[in-house]
Amino acid sequence: MLITSISGIRGTIGGEEGAGLTPQDIVRFGTGYAGWVKAASGEASPTVVIGRDARLSGEMVRDCLVGTLNAMGVNVLDLGLSTTPTVELAVPAEGAAGGIILTASHNPKQWNALKLLGANGEFLNAEEGERVLALSAERASYAEINEIGITEHMAGWMETHVDHALDLEWVDAEAIRSKGLKIAVDAVNSTGGIIMPMLLEALGCEVVEVNCEPTGHFAHNPEPLPAHLEELSRVVVQEQCDLGISVDPDVDRLAFVCEDGSWFGEEYTLVAVADFILSKTPGNTVSNMSSTRALRIITEKHGGTHTASAVGEVNVVEAIRANNAIIGGEGNGGVIYPGSHCGRDAVVGTALFLTHLVASGLRVSALRASYPDWFMSKDKLQLPDSDVDAALSKLVDAHPEAEVNTLDGVKFDLAEGWVHLRKSNTEPIIRVYAEAESMEAAKLLGDRFKAELLALLQA
Repeated sequence: MLITSISGIRGTIGGEEGAGLTPQDIVRFGTGYAGWVKAASGEASPTVVIGRDARLSGEMVRDCLVGTLNAMGVNVLDLGLSTTPTVELAVPAEGAAGGIILTASHNPKQWNALKLLGANGEFLNAEEGERVLALSAERASYAEINEIGITEHMAGWMETHVDHALDLEWVDAEAIRSKGLKIAVDAVNSTGGIIMPMLLEALGCEVVEVNCEPTGHFAHNPEPLPAHLEELSRVVVQEQCDLGISVDPDVDRLAFVCEDGSWFGEEYTLVAVADFILSKTPGNTVSNMSSTRALRIITEKHGGTHTASAVGEVNVVEAIRANNAIIGGEGNGGVIYPGSHCGRDAVVGTALFLTHLVASGLRVSALRASYPDWFMSKDKLQLPDSDVDAALSKLVDAHPEAEVNTLDGVKFDLAEGWVHLRKSNTEPIIRVYAEAESMEAAKLLGDRFKAELLALLQA
């Protein structure tokens, strides 16, 4: 499987060229990106920062990519094992013309991807991404012998990332250190197992490591959802921890487990951090259309305005800038704090959350209980061999009682909650999100719309 989208070039390892992320595909898209970055920078020999998560295919993909970039006359700063937000910070700091993170984020270990960044350390927009794809389809001209790029291996950027988080205006490292928190971390055997203990130890926390060895053999499904974090919940209770933290393989998603082993809710990661930032600096917020209503409620409580964007980090960032938002992100545990950089960052999110937690004087479960309760059901349908858009249009016609938003897929706002159906940017599926005032009601709502859509697809 090979998917190209605003989220990068993502595919399964192995198989025939064009049907997965094979060496030929890595060369093809690496060549296209090199052509784009040379044109965008105006440099004959631009520099690109790369980093990778710990998945098993990482070294192979890196070797293919680095060779391709060098062959195109592009210099490479290789951070080695890294995280997505670390590379995002490194690109502008190192004066690079772009960056590539080798990670399939929350996808299972058979997947990998090229996440493409511009000189600002942010994901390419739709126009830039389309240009990369166009160049990937053209015949390339590679560098002559004296113009081949060079590769420099650069260590220490995860340490720099931690220092950056601790130096943020609203992070109170001393207050956190004074509490002597005990925190369990599940890093799904990827690079979060390096950077998250590093951060927490710098904050004076006792760290209980769960799946923190960066082997790439993911101990469970790498998406930080309750069904995949039973071990973390158990360890939090057994070890009498103050908090459990889970990150995905590239450390841009962040989820918490309360001290009693209960689920804080990945949707409420952003709610809690936003509540803290808004209490310090009143302003506006942004989240995507599939995020909880709780963020809007909290934003309005602080006198700000909330805006819903299309799904995808690029879209959220564009909306953050358009609405002068001071905090934003995605309901999947992705915190974007422009005071740091415009990218989802679990390191920055953790530092802000812990400051909020110790300032509140509450236990984690009590902090969660202070927020309005909205419960979200997340489901999916395999992308069928039929006209999905036509079926969605018929579904809209069948629900005149709903307020409908078609910015990204179709979202139905109803009196009892909302349902959002959209084609995934990263997998061949239709995502079905529903939110209501109880989990049972949310699941029933999602199941009803899923069944209606399936019936229309099969008609």
